[in-house]
Amino acid sequence: MREEVDERKLEVGVLRIGLFLLTNMAVLAVASVTLNLLGVGSYLDQSGTGLNLTGLLIFCAVFGFSGAFVSLFISKWMAKRSARVHIIDTPRTADERWLLETVRELAQKAGIGMPEVGIFPAEQSNAFATGWNKNNALVAVSAGMLARFNKNEVRAVMAHEIGHVANGDMVTMSLIQGVVNTFVMFFARIIGHLFDRVVLKNERGHGPGYFIATLVSELILAFLANMIVAWFSRRREFRADYAGARFADRDSMISALQRLQDEMRAHVPNQMPDTFKAFGISSGFNKGMAALFATHPPLDVRIDALRRIGSE
Repeated sequence: MREEVDERKLEVGVLRIGLFLLTNMAVLAVASVTLNLLGVGSYLDQSGTGLNLTGLLIFCAVFGFSGAFVSLFISKWMAKRSARVHIIDTPRTADERWLLETVRELAQKAGIGMPEVGIFPAEQSNAFATGWNKNNALVAVSAGMLARFNKNEVRAVMAHEIGHVANGDMVTMSLIQGVVNTFVMFFARIIGHLFDRVVLKNERGHGPGYFIATLVSELILAFLANMIVAWFSRRREFRADYAGARFADRDSMISALQRLQDEMRAHVPNQMPDTFKAFGISSGFNKGMAALFATHPPLDVRIDALRRIGSE
């Protein structure tokens, strides 16, 4: 029975990784088609010899960063719709009023503008922050978390999300993703060019071998490069946990993470949209190879890290 549960966790983790990779690969695919439609391949192929590496890098950077920053700029709009977030404009209940006042207090402590505050309908306890501007962000908490966590724990989770905003994590991750997109496209085209020239001996222009080799290289490089993005994402979670301990208090932050750990062991399903799981407070258990692509460190590791720091 335990082996079946572990296999199920691994399957869920692999699915999450696949969706995460698919999003980024889609950006690269659109960029590839656009480059070809614009005749960039012909421009870079100078008289049948070599590549204009400077020109290639510039084009890849334009499209690589464009995809990352378009995603960043529409992140709030996407989050509201995909997670079905109810934005609290005028509090309807005492809980909504408390949540709004708590976030306002935490934002003032962090020195950022008041973010939009919302609740999304999910049974699993989770929360996320997003937005391109730290003074115009969105923080949201699940209805399940509000129902089951005590107020100190919810406050600590909100402090964690405010920490993401104050640290500029959304912008940082977009910059990293832009760099990754750029170099995946850049090296994939170099590999495709060399395959076309050296292996297939195509002396002028680019044949089908170039486009096939480029596509395969992009898929492989994007898969590997997302380990880098995931590693940076895990680093930022520790910083957000420290922010939660600083803006709220360490014991409440630890208690919130322990409660999340208990819920995951009870197999409460994750209802966060896959696009925004990287921005939640937790993304579930990850084992083996899946851990290399995890956007969040294991909860027990995060709890131990908090225990090693003193209350501020």
